[in-house]
Amino acid sequence: MRAIDLMTPRVITIGTDATVSDAAKKMLENNISGMPVVDTAGKVVGIISEGDLLRRVELGTERHRSWWLRLLSGGTLPAEDFIKSHARKVTDVMTSHVTTVDENASPEEVVRLMETRRIKRVPVVRQGKLVGIISRANLLRALASVSQETAEAAPDDRVLKERVAAAVEELSWDARSHDAIVVRNGVVHLWGFISSESQRDAIRVAAESVPGVKGVENNIQVVNPAESGAWRL
Repeated sequence: MRAIDLMTPRVITIGTDATVSDAAKKMLENNISGMPVVDTAGKVVGIISEGDLLRRVELGTERHRSWWLRLLSGGTLPAEDFIKSHARKVTDVMTSHVTTVDENASPEEVVRLMETRRIKRVPVVRQGKLVGIISRANLLRALASVSQETAEAAPDDRVLKERVAAAVEELSWDARSHDAIVVRNGVVHLWGFISSESQRDAIRVAAESVPGVKGVENNIQVVNPAESGAWRL
């Protein structure tokens, strides 16, 4: 199993020139708590999350350091706090030191990075460009879909996953915040959230129609989009 087998390929991103307001609206609209920041070439240059938007002058929540911390930092901390709370562009408030993994990374590498960096999601890249993202939820879905005997994904399973993903992608009305497809021994495991039973069934039918699929385990949940936080990675 590799990162490409675990990741969610449909990633919500934002550009460096976007505003802080744009980022907040996009996270709310897609019910996510964070997203990669990419440049015009599709390269990941940062991550912006809810935590980056908590200390804002508009909310009256800007950070006020004690005088001795300001003194010890030589003015660096107050300057950083000011930028974080007053800047209008995503590029100024995002976390720029981004941890990414190659699409061929092992699950162990992914988990080690999450633990050592204390992060909840890891962008997956191919030659520097974003191709997906792995969250803790992706790892749990993989665990729920695979047994000890079938821990290694067969090449045919990877081909099936690509075909199923393409079939689902054609459902242009599919407004899910995120999704995951895991294939083991020809059986497709669908995960994610959707706003109606008919959409849930349509995704299952799309997967079942792919040649070579032996069966479909539909774990997609129907959730009211208005329920804040229900679709978070």
